Amino acid sequence: MNAIILSALLGVVMMFSGIVTNNKSVLKYIAAVGLLLLIAANLLDTYALFKININTHGLLSFEKFGLYFNTLAFGATFIYVCLSGRDVENAGINVAEYFALIFFVLCGVSILSGFNGLLMLFLGIEILSIPLYILTGADKRNLKSNEASLKYFLMGSFTTGIMLMGIALVYGATGSFGLEAPPVIPTTGVINPSFLQVAGLLLLFVAMAFKVSAAPFHFWTPDVYDGAPSVFTSFMATIVKAAGFIAFIRLFQHQSVVLGPSWKIILSFVIIATLLIGNITAVFQQSVKRMLAYSSIAQAGFMLFALFAGNDLSREGIILYSVAYSLATIGIFAVLIKMSDYTFDGFNGLAKKQPVLAFATTIFLLSLAGIPLTAGFFAKYYMLAAVVKEGGALWLVIIALFFAAVSVYYYFKVIQAMYFKEGDAETAEVTGAFKTGLILLAALVILVGIWPSSVLNWLYF
Repeated sequence: MNAIILSALLGVVMMFSGIVTNNKSVLKYIAAVGLLLLIAANLLDTYALFKININTHGLLSFEKFGLYFNTLAFGATFIYVCLSGRDVENAGINVAEYFALIFFVLCGVSILSGFNGLLMLFLGIEILSIPLYILTGADKRNLKSNEASLKYFLMGSFTTGIMLMGIALVYGATGSFGLEAPPVIPTTGVINPSFLQVAGLLLLFVAMAFKVSAAPFHFWTPDVYDGAPSVFTSFMATIVKAAGFIAFIRLFQHQSVVLGPSWKIILSFVIIATLLIGNITAVFQQSVKRMLAYSSIAQAGFMLFALFAGNDLSREGIILYSVAYSLATIGIFAVLIKMSDYTFDGFNGLAKKQPVLAFATTIFLLSLAGIPLTAGFFAKYYMLAAVVKEGGALWLVIIALFFAAVSVYYYFKVIQAMYFKEGDAETAEVTGAFKTGLILLAALVILVGIWPSSVLNWLYF
C-alpha cells in the first residue's frame, strides 16, 4: 500500500513542481529523489518496518513476490531517469507533467502487482494505460507521434471493453470478482454458467495478451513504439511490459484450472505465434527502432513461458527476465536516442567515433540475444527450465531455442554495422556522465549474467 499511495502523491507533487520552477534539470532531480523515496517506502512495506494500513476488504493482497517486483520496477525506472532524464527534458515543454505521468504509471504497476480481484485488475490496467496514451503523443509536432497516440488509445479502449465484458461474464457465472476460481452458481437457466465463466476468461486472456503485445494481438506494437518519442518507448517496452506479465501470471495462476486442458493448447499457439511473428518480422526491418519493437514482441514470447509453466522456477524466471530485459532495453534505447539516423546504416562506424557507446550497445544486444555471461542468458534459461520442469512440452522448448538462434541474426546486424562497416555515424552530444552511466549499466548486465542469485535471493530473504 505504501507504493500505491506514495506514487500517486509523487505524481501530484511533480505536477505542482512545474508551477514552482521551469528549470528542467531541477524537475529531473526531483523525480529521481522521488523514485528513491518510493523504493525506500516499498522496502519498508516489504520487511514490515512501516506500513500504511488501509482496509481494502480483500481487494488488494501484498505478497513478497509482488512487493519485490515493485522494488525492481522502481529501481529500473530510477536507472531510466538517470540515464535518459535529459532526453525527457528535450521531449517537449511539459517536463513536469511527463514525470508526473510516469509516477501515475508506477501507481498502476503497484496495483497490478498486488490486485486480488478483477475490479482492481481493471483499475490497475487503466491507471497504467491512460498516462501512456498521453506520453505516446507527447511530440505534438510529429505526425507519427500523434498517429501512434490515437492508434494506441483506440486499440486500448477497445481492449478495455473486451476486458470489462470478460469480467462481467465471470461475475455472472460465479457471483464473485475474486481471483480464486469459485464453483459456478447453480441455475435452471438456458445458458450453462460454466460456459459463461470460460467465455469470460477467454476474453480476459485476449485483453491481457493485447497489453503485453503477444501475437496475434500484437498489431499495435510496432506502430506505437516506432511513433512514440524514443525516450518514452524505452519506458513502455520495459517496466510497463513487465508489469503486464506480472498481472497476467497473477490472474491466471488460479483461473487457468477452469479452462482445463485447452488452456495449454491455447497458450502454446500464442507462444509460437508470438515467437514466429516477432523474430521473423524483425529480420526484415531497416530501422533499428522498429526492429526493437518487433524484438519486444519476440521477448514477450519467452516471457509467456512463465505463464505456461506456472511453477516456482517460472516465478524466479519472470523476475530475472524482467530485470535482464529492462536493463538491456533501457540501455540500448538510451544510445538509440543519441543517434541521428535510426537505420542500420546509421550505426555504421560507431565503434570508431564513439567506442564507449558501441561497447555498451554490444553488451545490451548480447543480453537481448541471450548470450552467456550476460543477464539475458540466465533469463532465457530459467524460462525454458521452468517448462522442462513442468514436463510434457519439450517440443515447445526446442521451438523457442530455434527462434532464439534467429534473434541472434538481427541483433548482430547492429554489432556488424558498428564494428565492421565503414561509415560516419552521427550522434548528438554525449556527455561524460552519460558514458559513465552506460558503462555502469553494462557492468550491471554482466554482473547479473554471472551472478543471477544476486537478484533472485532477495525473493526469499
